[in-house]
Amino acid sequence: MDPSSMNSPELQHFLEQEKQKAMVSEMVGKLTNVCWDKCITGSPGNKLSSGETGCLANCAQRYMDMSIIIMKRFQSMH
Repeated sequence: MDPSSMNSPELQHFLEQEKQKAMVSEMVGKLTNVCWDKCITGSPGNKLSSGETGCLANCAQRYMDMSIIIMKRFQSMH
């Protein structure tokens, strides 16, 4: 590979997209682990209970809200 192509805008854009995909994937993994451990207290059956469903939705929303707050604080520091 030509060393000058390593700095091409297309490659930089691709790498940035891949980095963002990895961050989203990591966030979803953490969200799933945290909320599952918090909301699913017994062995899950064929369906989640309404309490478990509500807990998962609330947990996910709080997690996303906090992630947005943290990202905004990091952006304001630059």
